[in-house]
Amino acid sequence: MKIVKAVCAPGRTGFFFDDQRAIKQGAKADGASYAGTPVTAGFSSVRQAGEAISVLLVLEDGQIAWGDCAAVQYSGAGGRDPLFLAKDFIPVIEKQIFPWLVGKDISAFSSLAKELEQMKVDKRSFHTAIRYGVSQAILDAAAKSSHKLMCQVVAGEYGLKLRPEPIPIFTQSGDTRYDNTDKMILKGAQVLPHGLINNVKTKLGEHGELLLEYVQWLRDRIQKLAPGSGYAPVLHLDVYGTIGQAFGNDNYQKMADYLAVLSEAAKPFRLRIEGPMDMEEREKQMLALAALTKAVDDRNIPVEIVADEWCNTLEDIRYFADNKAGHMVQIKTPDLGGIGNIVEAVLYCKERGIGAYQGGTCNETDRSAHVCVHLAMATRPDQILAKPGMGVDEGYMIVHNEMQRIIALLKV
Repeated sequence: MKIVKAVCAPGRTGFFFDDQRAIKQGAKADGASYAGTPVTAGFSSVRQAGEAISVLLVLEDGQIAWGDCAAVQYSGAGGRDPLFLAKDFIPVIEKQIFPWLVGKDISAFSSLAKELEQMKVDKRSFHTAIRYGVSQAILDAAAKSSHKLMCQVVAGEYGLKLRPEPIPIFTQSGDTRYDNTDKMILKGAQVLPHGLINNVKTKLGEHGELLLEYVQWLRDRIQKLAPGSGYAPVLHLDVYGTIGQAFGNDNYQKMADYLAVLSEAAKPFRLRIEGPMDMEEREKQMLALAALTKAVDDRNIPVEIVADEWCNTLEDIRYFADNKAGHMVQIKTPDLGGIGNIVEAVLYCKERGIGAYQGGTCNETDRSAHVCVHLAMATRPDQILAKPGMGVDEGYMIVHNEMQRIIALLKV
């Protein structure tokens, strides 16, 4: 089966692009917006509408395969590619990707996806968002040409065994961390609430007191609203480096002291803390996370450290996993470029005994979320992010329902 035509369509994502550096430096929330001046290159405001590009491939038999190019909420930060705007990158796809792609046989996914990963323009790879969306379309095309599910194509090409069993879904609250948590509990989300703890003064507390109060509230709220007697979600909080800001990025024992307090407050629920510090550079981040992980383990503190910032590419993930820089790694799907890298990242973490969190961003689309569910069902990460958006209901519905459809079909 060959690709006979390719088309781009500009689109919106499920959230926004936010200038993370400006927010960390004190940009104030103003309703759904932020007041202040952007500091990251490419941003025209601290918060601006998220953009995507749909890549549609027309096959010989008239079927249409497609994927969505999308980038993370905090584009341009933490070592990531720059802001992804449709008007800037549609011409790149049309002029440099489509001439290579149209006419290609689409019977296999992985070989064509690897070829895309290796392509260079002026010695540089294509933007991660381009590789992300185009590779989604390639997988969909391979599935349609073979009359299989996308997860079946991945499992077949990587020698994996599909199981008709669900994967824990991690929901994120955004700033509405109380009302949205209620939604998560009522829906029975297995991992919650993310929390968006991205400011010391307003969300963590100068001595960590605000986050401690929130963890105590989470514990009590789950027990009050639990949809069943066996409901025991994992508490997973993303703190965006604020613990390091409050206690000292290299003061591992003091941070461990605080994590011990949080884990005690979380009982009887398991606790995960994502991004405890941000060292603004990959090597320093890896070393700091490895040191904190060791400090926590040496003291048997029941908390899992999750790597995120500066752990973006497949190479980064392997590096952090090899050095035990965290108990779990977020595989932030748009940051890895081609989706074959997501498959390899999950499998590598599992091989190394490191938790695999197939994540992503609120700033994706329904299409990229659907494709990511298929990748997860083939590779079996420890958890998968509900996305896109920050409203809980929509992202959880999209991921949960696609997972259930796959499970139902695998049982036939």
